Amino acid sequence: MASQLPLPFEPKPALRREDFIVAPSNAAAVAFVDSFRPGPVQAAALYGPAGSGKTHLAHAWADVAGGRVIEAAALTRELAADLDPAINLAVENVDTAAALDEVALFALFQQHRLVLFTGTAHPLTWNASAPDLTSRYRALPAYGLEAADDALLAALARKLFADRQLAVPDPVIARILRSVERSPAAVRDFVARADAHALAQKRPITAQLVGDLLGG
Repeated sequence: MASQLPLPFEPKPALRREDFIVAPSNAAAVAFVDSFRPGPVQAAALYGPAGSGKTHLAHAWADVAGGRVIEAAALTRELAADLDPAINLAVENVDTAAALDEVALFALFQQHRLVLFTGTAHPLTWNASAPDLTSRYRALPAYGLEAADDALLAALARKLFADRQLAVPDPVIARILRSVERSPAAVRDFVARADAHALAQKRPITAQLVGDLLGG
């Protein structure tokens, strides 16, 4: 029987707060989002390694704050000037963007809007060519997310399969976690591969299918 050709479709991830998996590694950042209320603190930051959940929490914060999420590299001074003052911003990947418009970033601190920045490292280490911008970074209240532990990776795998409307038994998820790199990015990649392979082969996601993908 010929394999079914999987469509080039990647399901949209569920980025609501209720879809976020809470663990000790991210509890402080989650508490910040859950308790967030507009007030005297106009800017804050989330930081942590890739795949730790910063983007998910940034979207959850934007839902609460009445805002939008934008990549730091996409922020220009023209965009910052044209934005409705009522729109708050979550600005992602401040410390890893290849190029930044520092004038636009500094303007956000001077505007009457709420801003949430994200980066991989603590904002105390973020540097800018303008000393005033560096000092603003270092004054940010910051909430860290750590690398995922085993329980969080298993919960993430279950969620990613559920996003694809797939129910995968826990022993199969345990088999995956024993074999792939122990990172959220690797789990995401493998879930996508397993889903595509199962669709192409018209098979459920089982330990045997996982073994086939892993080469044993």
